[in-house]
Amino acid sequence: MRFRFENNVLDGDLRELTCEGSVVPLQPQVFDLLFYLVTQRARVVSKGDLISQIWNDRIVSDSALNSRINAARKALGDDGTTQRLIKTIPRKGFRFVGEVREVAAAPAREEAKPTAPRAADRPAIAVLAFENMSGDPAQDYFGDGISEDILTALSKQRWFMVIARNSSFTYKGRAVHIRQIAEELGVRYIVEGSVRKADNRVRITAQLNDAVSGNHLWAERYDRELVDVFAVQDEITNAIAAAIEPQIHAAENFRSHRKPPASLDAWDLLMRALSHYWRVTRQDHEAAKALLARAIAIDPNYGQALSLLAVNDMFGVHLGWTELAAVAPSAEAAALKAVRCDHEDSWAHAALGSVCFSTRRLADALSEFEQALALNPNFSLAQGYYALALSYAGRSKDSFEAAQKAIRLSPRDPSLAIYHGIAAYARFTERHYGEAIALAREAIRHRGDLTGAYRVLAVSAGMTGDGALAEMALGELRRTQPGISLHWIATQLPWANERDRDHYLEGFRRAGLQ
Repeated sequence: MRFRFENNVLDGDLRELTCEGSVVPLQPQVFDLLFYLVTQRARVVSKGDLISQIWNDRIVSDSALNSRINAARKALGDDGTTQRLIKTIPRKGFRFVGEVREVAAAPAREEAKPTAPRAADRPAIAVLAFENMSGDPAQDYFGDGISEDILTALSKQRWFMVIARNSSFTYKGRAVHIRQIAEELGVRYIVEGSVRKADNRVRITAQLNDAVSGNHLWAERYDRELVDVFAVQDEITNAIAAAIEPQIHAAENFRSHRKPPASLDAWDLLMRALSHYWRVTRQDHEAAKALLARAIAIDPNYGQALSLLAVNDMFGVHLGWTELAAVAPSAEAAALKAVRCDHEDSWAHAALGSVCFSTRRLADALSEFEQALALNPNFSLAQGYYALALSYAGRSKDSFEAAQKAIRLSPRDPSLAIYHGIAAYARFTERHYGEAIALAREAIRHRGDLTGAYRVLAVSAGMTGDGALAEMALGELRRTQPGISLHWIATQLPWANERDRDHYLEGFRRAGLQ
């Protein structure tokens, strides 16, 4: 059954919402709610109806229900004020009021026989239905919901292919070895897990497996109280999705280093470049740039390589390793091309945001980072860079909160040191020098050559009058950024207002920088 309204098509067989031919991402539960409202459009649907049909008569808070209604509206370009398509009827319920036309079902899609990915392809990943360990079949919905939400979240990370639910869930309740699953689905990585609910507590375990080698790459356990089922589900989904991406990148980098140099393809070169980018040293910055140039020579329309090239160049500018004028035009061209290649790739928008940031277009930078996070809320790197742009835009409190969110989102992230350094700078701008010093030291503990952390440590020590600490920090800063000077700071960093710039310069003067 398919329904057409405005520029949208809602397909019940494919469980898909499209707008002008493009698929609109929807959580499974939000799809079910929207589909029910459309099929029942001739009447007002009560809260009780929704709880019965969508939540199987489970206890649901008003906030959880409203969040799903808002998500359905947002997917349609509607909102709670306009209520163009989904109308709230006070004290009665909800009604779909758009003009709907039923259309014939789409031709059945022929299932292509899955084949194992070639070495040059992006790796593929399957998320299996999480096993219900509660002993109550009625609790299957919770594990299925976790699995489906992880699958949706991973699909937003466009570095690898994610196998559709209809394929990966066919193994539910069957004892099948992961190597066989990998061969049948054509995947390299498999996510599996379990859910155990007891009273008002839940324990969720998840692990990422390399199905080819049989190795466990990552595993974690989450114990939570079920005060709000959906809040817990969202929190754990985000934590798992954020943890998986860097683990796959690390595994792919390891795999690429086992291949002969002459056989490296664009993906292998990208993975090697990413590992250098994460190390945050001048030498690794140059190594990443060279590898990305090779990858783009192989595939000029390789969106991820173009994005990373722009991000790498702009980060080099921020740390004083390269001149802005020398790299900004090519970096912007690469970022814009990445957006054209895939306008729904969060990395492409983060890359363009980083170019706008370094070229003092802070409003545009914030807009691009916000777009990246809208496309992938679990993108910790975009969250961290967003925090940095907020701090230079003069929004120190928002910056600190955004940096803390990046740290919480991905506590094992390769860029964790950077997020601590950004949080430290936000605290410095608010004159909380002691906290800034503590956060800068934490950043340095994670990454001993982090130029930005030594900058914050130097200026904070300068403002507190700690001469010994300032001397040490300034010495390390000169080691990691030999060309550092008051002139460079005053002219190269993109502050929105002079007060913040002068405060930073004063900290350096007191630390002893000439």
